[in-house]
Amino acid sequence: MNPNGIPNVLAAPTLQPNRAKSTLLFNGRIHPRADSSAWVEALLIEGGTVAWAGESSELGIQGSSRRTSLDLSGRTVLPGLIDAHLHLEQYARRLSLIDCELPNLQECLVRLRAGAERTDPGEWILGHGWNQNLWGGYPSAGDLDQAVSSHPAYLTAKSLHAGWANSEALQLARIDASTPDPPDGAIQRYADGSPTGILFEGAMRLISHLIERPSVGQRVEALAMAQARLLALGLTGVHDFDGPSCFEALQILHQAERLALRVIKNMPADRLDDLRSAGFRTGFGNEWLRLGHIKIFADGALGPRTAAMLSPYAGEPENRGMLLIDHEGLADIAIRAAQAGLATSVHAIGDQATHEVLGAFSTLREFEAAHNLPRLRHRIEHLQLLHSDDSGKAGALDLVASMQPIHATSDMLMADRYWGDRVRTAYAWRSELEAGAHLAFGSDAPVEDPNPFWGIHAAVTRRRPDGSPGPAGWVPDQRVTLEQALAAYTMGPAYAAGLESIQGRLEPGYFADLVVLARDPYDCRPEELAELTPVGTMVGGEWRYREF
Repeated sequence: MNPNGIPNVLAAPTLQPNRAKSTLLFNGRIHPRADSSAWVEALLIEGGTVAWAGESSELGIQGSSRRTSLDLSGRTVLPGLIDAHLHLEQYARRLSLIDCELPNLQECLVRLRAGAERTDPGEWILGHGWNQNLWGGYPSAGDLDQAVSSHPAYLTAKSLHAGWANSEALQLARIDASTPDPPDGAIQRYADGSPTGILFEGAMRLISHLIERPSVGQRVEALAMAQARLLALGLTGVHDFDGPSCFEALQILHQAERLALRVIKNMPADRLDDLRSAGFRTGFGNEWLRLGHIKIFADGALGPRTAAMLSPYAGEPENRGMLLIDHEGLADIAIRAAQAGLATSVHAIGDQATHEVLGAFSTLREFEAAHNLPRLRHRIEHLQLLHSDDSGKAGALDLVASMQPIHATSDMLMADRYWGDRVRTAYAWRSELEAGAHLAFGSDAPVEDPNPFWGIHAAVTRRRPDGSPGPAGWVPDQRVTLEQALAAYTMGPAYAAGLESIQGRLEPGYFADLVVLARDPYDCRPEELAELTPVGTMVGGEWRYREF
């Protein structure tokens, strides 16, 4: 790290060379634009980009000794899918943690006990995925002590906005009745003030900072494993929202010519001064790894009921969540970023948070215009609940609505329970799109699975794979068409990154990033979309995953 806290390797990004030969894909159903059922039969790729798309007969017999021809045998090709919001390092680490995403507490304790038996005494037991909304309430340190007594244990919730610690972990962190809540978090307590073992938002750092972080080499290898999984899902690019340690590992992968995904790297707002002083701007980098936005948190999440609300959660008259920053604070940070050429993205889930964020972006747009600054492509992350008065404002402000369709089907029971009638303006993809917002879909992995076809299914049907809540789906007027969903997984993220002229389509001059499917989504019934499985993924003209 240099004195500004930015990895030194960032100073000189190298362009990953493309050694791919000229490739002709033919006898397929190739959709140059994912948002259209129109298709061509052949695609010519040269130097990592698309050179031509059409019918094989149009190409003629001329060729090249370096050209490879591949018969697709009727398979379907789409532009490569892009996840516009995930946490790459956390997803990579999730692959090595104990999976706590189980239907009840007892099953989780059984799994944790088995994990503890395989672990040397005194070492941390780490897991992820528990969900108190499925378990009928929050677990406690005492519950965790039943399964893990000779180890400190710490498990992050599915939402990533709460943590669960056992007694030994609480003792190591010196968390007791006298420990104050941090300004941006809360310690759940019993009536006598003693901690229950559940930590919310910023309070999670009281324990997480005690856990030894993986080495740089370990992070690099974990990212390589995660990358392979993402490529097999048909993803050719991601927008990452983890911190500088992930950026460092990505650059090492890139320099070693092992980075096979295109990554837009967003950075936490607490690094704004470092980025400004070092002169970095949104878009710095190259076609494989480039700097995106600074990221601010305006509130928490629905799962632990820390999302900031204009009125209380149903059944919790004292709880309106946690607003972590207000309109004025947001605008101040965003203006300082814009002055340095850095775009801003803000996590906002509750209707109070989205209201504050929209107000801040309105102020920012006025500042940009008054000071002749570029109109940057600012983003709202999640945008899960809007007050009816705020519907459509993201479009009016020319913002990117970075939303995760699978959140709606995952959260629908919680949303009905705690938001009640307010769900009519929740996860409002269609309304925001029609009002002019630039829709970019993602998964928020590891909060949800990064399979983009699960997200596409959720976007089109507003149903879970088991068909619930019924044929019409949940809040069905917010469903989008297949064309709109595919656009939000291809052209939408490309636009958010400022790459819409070279990414997100299979047209001449665009990256040769594509996914091959055995079935055409346009020939599927909506309920079958979640079952689609890639058989090949190409990035930059090279096969990164192939099973045909």
